[in-house]
Amino acid sequence: MKYSGIGGQAVMEGVMMRNGNKYAVAVRTPDKSIAVDVKNTKDINDIWHKIPIIRGMVSFIDSLVIGLSTLMYSASFFEDEEDAVDKSKLSEEELKKLEKKEKAEMGGTLVLSFVLALGIFFALPYFISLGLNKYIESQALIALIEGLIRIGIFIGYIVMISHMDDIKRTFMYHGAEHKCINCIEAGKPLTVENVRTATRFHKRCGTSFIFIVFIISVFVFMFISFDNTWVKLIARLLLIPVIAGISYEFIRLAGRHENGFVNIFSKPGLWLQRLTVMEPDDDMIEVGIASVEAVFDWEGFIEENMECF
Repeated sequence: MKYSGIGGQAVMEGVMMRNGNKYAVAVRTPDKSIAVDVKNTKDINDIWHKIPIIRGMVSFIDSLVIGLSTLMYSASFFEDEEDAVDKSKLSEEELKKLEKKEKAEMGGTLVLSFVLALGIFFALPYFISLGLNKYIESQALIALIEGLIRIGIFIGYIVMISHMDDIKRTFMYHGAEHKCINCIEAGKPLTVENVRTATRFHKRCGTSFIFIVFIISVFVFMFISFDNTWVKLIARLLLIPVIAGISYEFIRLAGRHENGFVNIFSKPGLWLQRLTVMEPDDDMIEVGIASVEAVFDWEGFIEENMECF
């Protein structure tokens, strides 16, 4: 496998692919056509993206913002007719107001989602583990149990939402995203037939990233020692961006190198992808290909790296 540098995510009935400071969202619209929207982000070669761990923290926030905006874009194709706004009929001032409103809604949704995630996956396991202080003296052991509770809640959450039809389809588009990247990195032309035969699992997956965050948090939280319950919780929450930065470095290493250490620690994340990455149909693969081709010259990549495959 040859590292391509591209990555992405599944959105509602579509796929987002990112290459450097350029990203594209391809969506299978209700009329069965494929709509593609291409946008640029700020230059990723700034100083923050050259400092280990810090670049992971910056990339984590950047990915959340882009991920939410692309989700909202894809969802706009499936709004109820009575709720949909015909932007062609709006004046320039009305368009600016609407854009401002949409950005405010996106910001509010992002903050709410982040707070809920912190509450469910970090605060809840912490408070559950507090009950163990009566029976276990070792804080390191309690931190380990807290981590296992966190992972259990996360897996339970994934299993629960995977039974929802819309989520199942999103997980299938997730598969299309992975298979397109794996096809390219294996040196095969990006066709529906080749993509279909590619594996749906990838070490740079967001699912693996979240799992690594949970694993690293266990070891980091072992060293947080405060007598006050709330101070201890706040310290945990403040360390999450740092943990995300460390996890980013591991995922980055896993995506670029093949060795025993990386492969062993990548296994749990790859196993977890069996719940979040499903086999796509050909229509979904076509959407994934459209998204890739909007931001990445896969033919040039394969020609340039021919000897590596």
